[in-house]
Amino acid sequence: MFANIGPWQLLIILVIVLAIFGTKRLSSLGSDLGKSVKGFRSAMNEAEEESDKISDDSDADFDNTPVDETRERKDA
Repeated sequence: MFANIGPWQLLIILVIVLAIFGTKRLSSLGSDLGKSVKGFRSAMNEAEEESDKISDDSDADFDNTPVDETRERKDA
């Protein structure tokens, strides 16, 4: 769909967007977009670190579950 758009068409689109929004608004939009991407990346890194921390801390023993223990009591 966008394969037929050349550099001249992109330049015309850029000029139209610049005329509609203005340079001040576009720069603030760009900085806001950059901040949101940075926040998303930091949240993803925090979530990954938290999942690593949880997987490292798991010392659960699933050899004797409560169901197994009740079966052992009934058998004894």
